[in-house]
Amino acid sequence: MTDDLQYNNDNDITNHSGNRPFEEVLQSSLGRRQVLKGGMGLAAASFVAAPSLASAGHRLWPGQRPLIDFTPVALADGNGPMPAISADYQYDVLIPWGEPLEPGGPAFSWPPNAADQARQIGIGHDGMAFFPIDHKECESFNDKFKRHHRGRRGNQHGMLAINHEFGGNSHVLGKSSPESLEDVRVSQHAHGVSIVEIMNKRGRWQQVKSKNARRIHVNTPVTFSGPVAGHPLLQTPAGNIPLGTVNNCSSGPTPWGTYLTCEENFNGYFGATNREQTWAPTESHQRYGFSAGGFGYGWEQFDARFDLSNPDYQNEENRFGWVVEIDPFDATQTPVKRTALGRVKHEGATTVIGQDGRAVVYMGDDQRFDYIYKFVSAGHYETMLAAGKSPLDEGTLYVARFNDDGSGDWLPLTLDNPDLAARFADLGELLVNTRIAADIAGATPMDRPEWTTVAPNGDVYCTLTNNSRRTEANAANPLAPNPDGHIIRWHDTEDHTGTRFSWDIFLIAETTHGTDESFASPDGIWADPDGRLFIETDGGQKDGLNNQLLVADTETGKLSRLLTGVTGDEITGITVTPDRRTLFVNTQHPGNGDPTQSNFPAPYDGITIPRDCTIVITKKDGGIIGS
Repeated sequence: MTDDLQYNNDNDITNHSGNRPFEEVLQSSLGRRQVLKGGMGLAAASFVAAPSLASAGHRLWPGQRPLIDFTPVALADGNGPMPAISADYQYDVLIPWGEPLEPGGPAFSWPPNAADQARQIGIGHDGMAFFPIDHKECESFNDKFKRHHRGRRGNQHGMLAINHEFGGNSHVLGKSSPESLEDVRVSQHAHGVSIVEIMNKRGRWQQVKSKNARRIHVNTPVTFSGPVAGHPLLQTPAGNIPLGTVNNCSSGPTPWGTYLTCEENFNGYFGATNREQTWAPTESHQRYGFSAGGFGYGWEQFDARFDLSNPDYQNEENRFGWVVEIDPFDATQTPVKRTALGRVKHEGATTVIGQDGRAVVYMGDDQRFDYIYKFVSAGHYETMLAAGKSPLDEGTLYVARFNDDGSGDWLPLTLDNPDLAARFADLGELLVNTRIAADIAGATPMDRPEWTTVAPNGDVYCTLTNNSRRTEANAANPLAPNPDGHIIRWHDTEDHTGTRFSWDIFLIAETTHGTDESFASPDGIWADPDGRLFIETDGGQKDGLNNQLLVADTETGKLSRLLTGVTGDEITGITVTPDRRTLFVNTQHPGNGDPTQSNFPAPYDGITIPRDCTIVITKKDGGIIGS
């Protein structure tokens, strides 16, 4: 993260619930499980009670190639000012920060002005999703809601939704603090989401003119749905309409063809101009990490919406911290904040359909000692859509408790729990204060839960990025401290819709250090249909490496490095074309925004200031990505 921000959001501890931490659970379970050491220096823990989680290994027939068979990036090549990629692959640069939203729009200039930035690609590229277009008419019910056509053209043409998480003042504005409302608007318009139409023309992906291209930023009108819609805790004395989405980190597509963008560290954009006389943090403020100084963006100095000490905008902060649904094929749609999914620092929203047709969304809350959640819709998702209801508006939100014996419980966050009914007046108040409700329910504090992904066999993986402040280990968080992170895996009962699960530790980053498979701080993650797990990193890598993209075989433990980023960046965001022959990933804050560290992607566009961008990866032989 950039130095000009007080960006210690995920380093602070706001959970003082006293709930039993994950590392304590893990340590007590070590004597009852078998620890498997992979040949690549990986560690996986397998519970006897969870055969679906056991690593049996791929059985290769004569002449059959292994699941991962590309030449990995060597340690010595993964620490430069430019990306390094496997010799079997190639990359190109697409859509850097500041590019016009459509051909013919305002060209990049630095520093930008607010009006131009609202019509340009934002900064801080993070989660994203590709929505294919194959030029078919949407005639059937399934076409209307799924939109995902699998025709040949859909591999060459689609809508790309890109999150824009953050951009420091020095990088965006060229100064440490804003000096006017115009400066604030530039920063605000650099955040949010970009929806662009892209096409592969003569072997190179590029933007094309589109009626559906749009920017969604901090000042875009939004609406609320679900149990908190219309609640007093979303109303301000000023009576201002809901606007904007911010700190859009991870994301996820839905089976009905929409995009879920997640508001992570929203607390840091608020501050207090009258810090001593008129503002003191409430219990809710403290639990979500609000402070008078925020992260140093300084928006509160010129935009009263973000001034915690301004009584006219009381509750404005409650309008952030949600999962936001966007239709990438309709530029007129108002983004919808789906409140039934809870208010936390959302890191991803992975949707899967259970056997009974109910929609299930897995989510992490990215802060030290916070929790893993899932939401289960009230009914079959297609039935709800046909009735004009969103599957994300009615259902049950759960939080995870990990037990010593490798089992786990999904704890419902509803007023049926007497302790929650005694604390909250209604479900709306509970969901605005989801973290407090999870504290009361007895969830297991984790080591910064980030992205989730669901493998074809139903196993769910979650990256736990790190936690250097952990002092006692447990089963689910096995190291104290845990500066390099790990990946946990579980399997739900009743095909994702039940209230029980079995779990194990898939990978501990520390065990890879000093080997060719070295990595730290797993963040982005995606399981492909063949059993590969793509892992992206965000944090101090060991053995001289920059942040990287790795591919793991979930059965054998084989781990190979596909890509390393540039000095000071994060590798994040991952999506593919339907045929899986084109992979899109992002490099965020190359050089930490400092041109003396990196000016990537200057060789592509001639601009000297480093610019966040999307990287397009293909295999030289045209094969499946990761193979």
